[in-house]
Amino acid sequence: MTRKGERKQTRLMAHIYMTFDFGAEEEKAQQARHKLDGWKQAFRLDKKLLYKFERPAQEGEETAHAEAEPAKAPKPPKDGKARKAGGAKAKGEQEPSSPPKPSGPVKLHLRLAFSGHERMTEERWLKRIPSEQPFKDAAPQTIQPADTAFAEVEGKFETLEG
Repeated sequence: MTRKGERKQTRLMAHIYMTFDFGAEEEKAQQARHKLDGWKQAFRLDKKLLYKFERPAQEGEETAHAEAEPAKAPKPPKDGKARKAGGAKAKGEQEPSSPPKPSGPVKLHLRLAFSGHERMTEERWLKRIPSEQPFKDAAPQTIQPADTAFAEVEGKFETLEG
């Protein structure tokens, strides 16, 4: 006997997105990243809590990265005396500096993906995250599947690099 109208056994989880606008405060954005990484590890939230940063593309970004890579130096001779004499840097030489940090606005997009039986856990995280220190001052915004901006935020999240 064949069954009519078979249904899937698993349902897609409804995602909830949270956005945080840190403005030009890169330090606070990094504090938020460290806090999220700590929570992911401590509470085993690897695939349930995903985040991506949105930073404006700066002109010359590719050239800045190419210039920051140091040229390969020739290997020093194996003779210990020559290494001591040639190993010290001259006073005028400096190590290449790291590329400049972006000074534009930094936004954090966070996706919570809890299954249906984890409703209470999801609600706890929805309350906890915006109340913690680095997130509190970053204009937290929660976007649920019923919201009109949900499709836009979901598309943006998928296009951002992790």
